[in-house]
Amino acid sequence: MITKHPIYQDFPEHADKIKVLFHNNDEFQVLLNSYAELDNKIYKIETDEELAMDDELSHLRKDRVFLKDEIYTFLKNS
Repeated sequence: MITKHPIYQDFPEHADKIKVLFHNNDEFQVLLNSYAELDNKIYKIETDEELAMDDELSHLRKDRVFLKDEIYTFLKNS
């Protein structure tokens, strides 16, 4: 099933912390915005709204995992 992967859904236990950090920490805001933009791009490719080669899609998915790891690390250390 093709779906978007909102960060709140992946880390529901950190929902309050995500909101606070998003509004009070510029670095976290950049991370979260980058993640959302990338997730949206992947979704558009997966739903055939945009075209991409398989290796490009694979690379984008790896980038999304990397950003998600960065966000989780930020949440854990805050």
